[in-house]
Amino acid sequence: MTARSVAGVNANDVVAFGVEVLAVVLLAVWGATLGTTTVAHVLGGVLVPTAAVTLWGLFAAPRAVVQVPVLGVLTKVVVLGGAVGAAFVVLPVAWALVVAGLVVVNTVLTWFGPFAHRGAGPSSF
Repeated sequence: MTARSVAGVNANDVVAFGVEVLAVVLLAVWGATLGTTTVAHVLGGVLVPTAAVTLWGLFAAPRAVVQVPVLGVLTKVVVLGGAVGAAFVVLPVAWALVVAGLVVVNTVLTWFGPFAHRGAGPSSF
C-alpha cells in the first residue's frame, strides 16, 4: 500500500500546506514589527507576506508559473528559512524551535521516505 491517496495527496502534503500558511503568518507578524511608525508596521505586515506568496506562486507552488527546479528550491529555502528566522524574533524560543523542527521534518519527508514526491521532483503532484 502506498502513502498516497487516490487524489495524489498524502498526509505530509496536508502538513506542508499548514507549514506554508504558518510561514506566511509568521512573516506577516515579523513584517509588522519593522519600522517605528504605524504606517511602517502596516506596510511591513502586508508587503513581506505578499512578497513571499508572490515568490512561492511564481517558483515553488506545485503549479508554479516558472517551472525551474533550482528557483523552486531557492524560493522554499528563502521563504521557509525566513519564516523560521521570523519565528525566533516573534515567538518564545521553545515555540520557535518547534516551528524549525516542523519545517525541517516536513521538508525532509517531502524529498525522502514514503511521502516523497517521486518522478518529476518534489513539487509535482
